[in-house]
Amino acid sequence: MPEDIVIDMPTDLHSTGVHKFELESDTLARSRGIAALTVRIPHSRRSRQGDAPSSPPRWKTPEFLFYFAVVAVVLPYMAWVPIRLSSPTNVNYPSFDHKLSSGWLFGRQIDNSDRQYRSFRDNVPALTLLALAYPALQSIYIRLATRLHPAISKDNTYHVPFVIFVSVLHLIGLHGTSVIKIFTILTVNYYIGKGFRGSRSGPLLTWVFNAIVLFASERIEGHLFASLHPSLSPLDAFEGIYPRWHISFNITMLRLISFNVDYYWACNSRNATDPGSRPSEKERTMTPHSPELYSYANYVAYVLFPPLYIAGPILTFNNFLWQLRRPQEIPRHFLLSYLTRFFICFITMEFILHFMYVVAIKDTNAWVGDTPLELSMIGFWNLIIVWLKLLIPWRFFRLWSLASGIDPPENMVRCMANNYSTTGFWRSWHRSYNLWIVRYMYIPLGGTKNVAVATILIFTFVALWHGVAFHLLAWGWIVSLFILPELLAAYFLPSSKYGHYPWYRHVCAIGAVFNILMMMTANLVGFVVGTEGVHYMANQIATSAEGFRFLVAACCCLFVGVQLMFEYREEEKRHGISLRC
Repeated sequence: MPEDIVIDMPTDLHSTGVHKFELESDTLARSRGIAALTVRIPHSRRSRQGDAPSSPPRWKTPEFLFYFAVVAVVLPYMAWVPIRLSSPTNVNYPSFDHKLSSGWLFGRQIDNSDRQYRSFRDNVPALTLLALAYPALQSIYIRLATRLHPAISKDNTYHVPFVIFVSVLHLIGLHGTSVIKIFTILTVNYYIGKGFRGSRSGPLLTWVFNAIVLFASERIEGHLFASLHPSLSPLDAFEGIYPRWHISFNITMLRLISFNVDYYWACNSRNATDPGSRPSEKERTMTPHSPELYSYANYVAYVLFPPLYIAGPILTFNNFLWQLRRPQEIPRHFLLSYLTRFFICFITMEFILHFMYVVAIKDTNAWVGDTPLELSMIGFWNLIIVWLKLLIPWRFFRLWSLASGIDPPENMVRCMANNYSTTGFWRSWHRSYNLWIVRYMYIPLGGTKNVAVATILIFTFVALWHGVAFHLLAWGWIVSLFILPELLAAYFLPSSKYGHYPWYRHVCAIGAVFNILMMMTANLVGFVVGTEGVHYMANQIATSAEGFRFLVAACCCLFVGVQLMFEYREEEKRHGISLRC
């Protein structure tokens, strides 16, 4: 393979001149009114002062007062329907009551049947102790290190030995002797990257190796030592508290690829740049380090960093190391604000699980005889639960990371029910993964020059990355297909040409309604009821007059919701905020 061929590195690097914790200087910190609820992320401030809002506030106009009246009636009804379906008086209740367990709110039972969320919820006390202990031990280490070595580095790279030590203990506690397998994979991946240095073969072999490990580990469920040789079977006895190490390997895989590809780009970087004393998130990600800093110690500290090891958010190697080399002080009041957001989300989930048993209903197909409205609410609230069951762990682990001095990307910046754009949805849903996809897949595959092929390949990878299953592949291909209408609409009806016409907002709202229906369908297929469940729901809605009437009413309600989403984003613009989603 020719050595002079280089995979292009993203080059949209612009200095932002940030001189303190990035979110502190963000416009959102000074927002008032409803825009203050927007989740703060770096670069949410509009870069051009001429970007004034295109319209004055509409909140008090007759049109929006009507929308508020609709919401005041429809929203409580949407909550009441699943609560009624969860009542013992429901004829289908005996079909799913075995899925319920004792709760702690108002003497009610709780639907704790979702395995993924249950594994987090049941371990919140232990995780909280661990999250409190880690910064405390880190503080002790810092005091000892600075006392024993007064001339120690002014940056935080001296934290690396501590991170590695705690990471190994953390890994042994989680996975037992499987730590040997994990370190074997890490070491092989490291030498693939270091061995090929600036050769294009490095990233390609990195992808091949990690794909093989990902699919093989899932297929044979983590590789028992006894399967290698009977004499190794005693090693399988110590499994740790979470023996299924391969379940979280998909997150680890992203870090392994990030390190090797960042190192490849560093070896091919012609002009080394210094991002300054307080680099922004983009600068930390894009600016390579000197090749010698891509060491095994830094690599292990990055891949196994305890707060982010289990579920992320995903941080690139460049970003991680720059935060050690150019540490930023994360204000205590920001941590308290973030803790409050996490707590509100956690309690919201508790109320939903205590009053809406839609996960149990979905898992047992206990919807026989339900009306189209009831079926749609089972699907809708399952999607809300999917959103919360991901949001809550991600915010917990990000809060732990922030308390430890590392600022990873925020994963979700919009509520599931506050999305109307397919492309915007994927920017805000699992945002750190989207940033990783853009950097390591979308741009190397050609980006905007090769949108169709890149989109299909990316969503196929995303589906397989979540798990080798037909319903996930179907989800990936459906999403790829559903992006097309929005791209075509943006091409033939660009805002720059038609945005000033009064009818444009309403036409966009109609298109957004169909976008939402398509996105809900795709995610129900991928993460809730699968293809058969969606087929049953669609059949019940589409084959009766009652179903047709419901669909029309639902589209009207979605139209109202979209108009409120539009205006909320206009309100953000009035405060100088642009999240691009």
